[in-house]
Amino acid sequence: MTESASADTPQATAVACTESERRWTLVAAILGSGMAFVDGTIVNVALPAIQRAMQGTTADAQWVMESYALLLSALLLVGGVLGDRFGRRRVFVIGTIVFTLASLACAAASDVTALVVARGAQGLGAALLVPGSLALITSAYPKERRGRAIGTWSAFSAVTAAIGPVLGGFLVEHLSWHWAFLINLPLGVALVAICQWRVPESRGADAGRIDIAGAGLATLGLAGVIYALIEAPMLGWSATAVVVAGAVGAIALIAFVVVERRSSSPMLPLAHFRDRNFSGANLLTLLLYASLGGSMFFVPLNLIQVQGYGATAAGASLLPFIAIMFALSRISGRLVDVVGARLPLVVGPSVAAVGFALYALPGVGDSYWTTFFPASVVLGLGMSITIAPLTTTVMNALDPSLAGTASGVNNAVSRVAGLIAIAVFGVVLTHGFDATLQGGLARMHLPRETVATILAQRARLAGIELPAGAEVARRLVDEAFVTGFRQVMLLSTALAALSALIAWLMIRDKPKG
Repeated sequence: MTESASADTPQATAVACTESERRWTLVAAILGSGMAFVDGTIVNVALPAIQRAMQGTTADAQWVMESYALLLSALLLVGGVLGDRFGRRRVFVIGTIVFTLASLACAAASDVTALVVARGAQGLGAALLVPGSLALITSAYPKERRGRAIGTWSAFSAVTAAIGPVLGGFLVEHLSWHWAFLINLPLGVALVAICQWRVPESRGADAGRIDIAGAGLATLGLAGVIYALIEAPMLGWSATAVVVAGAVGAIALIAFVVVERRSSSPMLPLAHFRDRNFSGANLLTLLLYASLGGSMFFVPLNLIQVQGYGATAAGASLLPFIAIMFALSRISGRLVDVVGARLPLVVGPSVAAVGFALYALPGVGDSYWTTFFPASVVLGLGMSITIAPLTTTVMNALDPSLAGTASGVNNAVSRVAGLIAIAVFGVVLTHGFDATLQGGLARMHLPRETVATILAQRARLAGIELPAGAEVARRLVDEAFVTGFRQVMLLSTALAALSALIAWLMIRDKPKG
């Protein structure tokens, strides 16, 4: 996955600024992207506590993540255009303010509906914030110094990604889930102050038209499809709300493609997908990041609700994955210069597929070091091999003048992949859970009222609260979740393996020089 701007875009001409302003711009970019990165990882670890506190279903937990991802995914490309047209610092600051105020609203939410709405507002703020982080750096640093500045930004981004799950787990375990959002307040205030005090304003030399129709159709289309996928397991696939939402979403997405094909300044330039490497790299991104984003949503739920980990330990369990990516990404980047991008893009997803398969092995109560640890290590290795060659392929596929567009599209594709996968994988996990739970209850010969009470809560999956005298069913509930979890991980394995096949069939190394 690449970010939504490029250091080599011709329009990214450095503005006149002092060394002090450049340093503070870099600090602002790190803080801004860090807020968005940390928020995603912290909230993921906090979801079991949120679900328990609000007596929510697993669908509620999905909506807490999806409402944020929906607005971010649909409006990410528009956010970059707004910065180019109205001022990158201005839009960046507006995004920070929206994100910070929405974080406060999340912390103050008293029910799931209020939290989901506030998370959507966070996603809107992030759509303005995320594209601006790298754009501020490219506008402040001359071309010959941009590489080092972006390298520093990338390193700190990796550090924040590592800190996020552990910090989130600690806050949730020792304070409350509210602090998963309140931590953004001091960061947001500091970021606005830095931007107003030390960050120079800049604009794009050739800012495109704002594709309002495309943004609206993308948001409506994704929202309709996601609603149908999340609510169908409980409401039923034939429920009126599910059918209508799915149909509206599908029609809106078809209309989006039609509008983008006819638009003179589309947010998603479909003509670029005629390039074999560009379309192949983005299809690989869609499949691989669907497997990653969808499966990793359920890992903390498994660790906390089934395996009995504390929130801090659950967050720390992902450190091997992050540490390996941080340590090997630079080496993987050099590998591209030696063997090209195609071979790593076949090998990397293949190794990642093995990592997902290893996640399907743990049962209930097994040791972390013989189950989740090796899976995290192998998955981290596979992603480390993949990311740099994938970025290189995307950026080299089109003319250098389109580098910013190429990276922005790939970033949006990766986020849409995770958005859809969380909803689809929820359907898969719920199906496996229900089948195992109902079959097991039938064999346990519990009182009919007890069985009815348990089944009435099946939408909470492993978060089911057993009635008095039914504690014997706890093992069954845990095993039912593990059954669905394994199906999700095997689906992730298949998607990762398919992404490797896509690389083999579609990616071609371009001659050097």
